[in-house]
Amino acid sequence: MSGGLVSRMRDALAPSRTLDADSLLRRVESLRRFLRAVDGLLPQERLAGAHTVVERADARLALSREHTVVALAGSTGSGKSSLFNALAGFALSQVGMRRPTTGAAHACVWGTLAGANALLDWVGVLPRHRFVRESPLDGDDQSALRGLVLLDLPDFDSVQRAHATEVDRLLGLVDLIVWVVDPQKYADRTVHEAYLQKLKTHAGVTVVVLNQADRLAPDDQRAVVDDLRRLLVEDGLPEVPVVATSALQHVPGLTPLRGQLEQTVAKREAALLRLSADVDATAERLGELVGPAVAEDVVDRAAVAALVDAFAVMAGVPAVAEATERAYRHRATGMTGWPLLRGLRRLRPDPLRRLHLDLPSAGPTDGLLDGLRKEDAPTQILPATSVPDPDAAQRAAVKLAVRQVADHAAAALPEPWRPGVVDAARSRLDDVPDALDSAVAGADLGIGTPIWWRLAGFAQWLVTLAAGIGLGWLITGYAVRALGLPALDYPDVGTTPLPTVLFLGGLLTGALLALIARPVIAYAARRARRRVDRMLRAEVTTVARRHVVSPVREVLQSYARAREAMALARSDHA
Repeated sequence: MSGGLVSRMRDALAPSRTLDADSLLRRVESLRRFLRAVDGLLPQERLAGAHTVVERADARLALSREHTVVALAGSTGSGKSSLFNALAGFALSQVGMRRPTTGAAHACVWGTLAGANALLDWVGVLPRHRFVRESPLDGDDQSALRGLVLLDLPDFDSVQRAHATEVDRLLGLVDLIVWVVDPQKYADRTVHEAYLQKLKTHAGVTVVVLNQADRLAPDDQRAVVDDLRRLLVEDGLPEVPVVATSALQHVPGLTPLRGQLEQTVAKREAALLRLSADVDATAERLGELVGPAVAEDVVDRAAVAALVDAFAVMAGVPAVAEATERAYRHRATGMTGWPLLRGLRRLRPDPLRRLHLDLPSAGPTDGLLDGLRKEDAPTQILPATSVPDPDAAQRAAVKLAVRQVADHAAAALPEPWRPGVVDAARSRLDDVPDALDSAVAGADLGIGTPIWWRLAGFAQWLVTLAAGIGLGWLITGYAVRALGLPALDYPDVGTTPLPTVLFLGGLLTGALLALIARPVIAYAARRARRRVDRMLRAEVTTVARRHVVSPVREVLQSYARAREAMALARSDHA
């Protein structure tokens, strides 16, 4: 029976693939990349275990791989300390049935202690609890175990809570775990539910020992071992070997367990297998944090359009565009209208200047927003250079639009990522007012002075001059006759005197030019309004993408990196 058990243990612990430190390092590095990608985006309490695994892997791989750390774990009365002493051949660990026993782990090293000290320092075994088993008197009797570091752990069911805490800490560090149970308490729910059921990914570095088997008759021993295997299957550990052993020199004795330890030490793979299992467990636990691939441009265009609309209202784009249209009408009419009435038009305030949207007349690209004075401008226009505190309706519209962008982007992501997307969408909202102010104020919104204004204005001056000449000529003729002087001889145009033609023709032509220019001005003013609206919305769109869409896409990029890293961290990609 013992030979069969040893064979089954060898098959269970043999790795299914060639395991080397380089492949493990790549997987650990992939797990580290995953943690960097999700930093600040996922709840830290869900990542704490992964950080611990990465730190432990770094530390263990930096230490001796010529040594294999094996822990004997069990409850009070299971006989693990007796088993520890029997394997060591000395009474090194306190044996007793009373609770609590010592809360400190004891270590027995096969080989020189100097080579294992750094490893034991990392594990946390005190120097006074470290012992060396091998000596010159042993000859080659213990050479098969050379490199073994055997730990006797405190009882995990001790009444001292600190003992259970110490057991949990040590179980996270050792290379191989040997669970020691006895015939009376092998089915104890505590060991199965609190420990074994959580080691489904660690079957390759777990052995279960039925100790004190010498107390059972051969048939009872087989029945208990079979029942223990059944429980392990229910725990999700069908491949974990079960070894019947005894600390006394009776059947089955220490032979099966010692044989297994010799094989484990000879392979020098237990540390790599343990760390690989840790990465497997972590990848399985974190697997629900990543799902299918999500494109970075998943942000919905309709949601972004609604966001731009909300930002445009906050920036006062509609009000500035309307003021631009009215200013265009005012200025164009003033330049193309009858010169004698232009002075009267100047008495009417320019719509943009009335809003302190200063428009220098020089240059083809007059700035609509230069010289804005916030203290004088109406509230709705202030966003052009200094965005005021938005009212409740504007704040609600912006919040709703931002939330829609975040919701559309997060719809394809696993649930844990969604709060991170929402937070990213809101992360730069405090900077939006100043950004809108700079974007709108810095935009080139000048009306300028179109050439047709100048031509129409020049024509108006010409016909006004003609009317003035005709009027002056007529007045001179009347004055001459009033003074009794010979009447002036007016040239005729047809049957009409030339001065009358100049005067009436100038007036009528000026009025006709003004009438023709009116629809042209209206059309051009509407074009100016649309151009300003498009230009400002383009600037607002840039702000929306920089302050809301870009942070959201950064989260999507982080998700893609995390997904790739997790795929590489899984054992099937190693």
